[in-house]
Amino acid sequence: MRRSIGVPLAIGIVSMVLVLALSVGWQILVWRDAAAPSAKLTPLDLVLFVLGTLFFLLVFGGLVWLSVKVVIEMRLNQSQRAFLDAVTHELKTPLSSFRLGLETLGRHELGREQRSEFLGRMSEDLDRLETTVAQVLAAARAEEGSRARDRRESVELRALLAASIEELRARHALGAEAVSLRAEGPLRVRGDAAELGLVFRNLLENAFKYSGDPVRIRVVVEESRDGRVRIEISDEGIGIPGHELERIFERFYRAGRDVQRQVSGLGLGLFVVRTLLRKHGGRIVALSEGAGQGSRFVVTLRPV
Repeated sequence: MRRSIGVPLAIGIVSMVLVLALSVGWQILVWRDAAAPSAKLTPLDLVLFVLGTLFFLLVFGGLVWLSVKVVIEMRLNQSQRAFLDAVTHELKTPLSSFRLGLETLGRHELGREQRSEFLGRMSEDLDRLETTVAQVLAAARAEEGSRARDRRESVELRALLAASIEELRARHALGAEAVSLRAEGPLRVRGDAAELGLVFRNLLENAFKYSGDPVRIRVVVEESRDGRVRIEISDEGIGIPGHELERIFERFYRAGRDVQRQVSGLGLGLFVVRTLLRKHGGRIVALSEGAGQGSRFVVTLRPV
């Protein structure tokens, strides 16, 4: 994939260098001829010189713009292809497992424990499908551009985060020590409780997926120096390389190939988080010391 970007980028750079060299060389030759003792620079020569310089600049600018657009489009196509592959995997795997469970239950007389085991797996497959569809729908709604002001209310963050944490613990059978919450009082923000709940559920799920064993997730809510409410969700997982700290919030973007093989996903969760926070006038920053050093996501929101 990277070669397909490198080739047009290299061609664009070489073309720009050639155009720049021709332009500079042409200007030097023209100016040298005009500066000769026997030469006289007429108004027509001056006009042609200015127009030639302007045309070269336009061609050079066009090449720069075209090269940038080509790289952007190719990266978008790669991201969309990765997204389609991820969606296919996230849909096909649970569907195949669900079909196998149904066929097993239909063809064989199983004991109560075996039936419970198969039904439990099928329920997990349905949950996985529901999560995949919900992420895609959330990404589509987040891009609609509608402001959240019409549905904004006073949201108490401690209760909202506690509910999201309990949901994470129940989904993955985590102990009480796996996720901790520390909040400085009942801090409130104005926003849509459902959308903010989705934000924190995505961040907590992300922290769980990229955590090591044992899982250690810390959630801290406090008031920052500028008066905003600061929520930090940290883990002790695989960490994030420095060059990816900004790109992880892009739509369809996922970390390197090694991480993609370890953790399933669509590359939409953090995109949804950033989009919804912007609708609420908030922001998010990702911090990490590097691979294996864990990661921190810091959210800031306006208080009531």
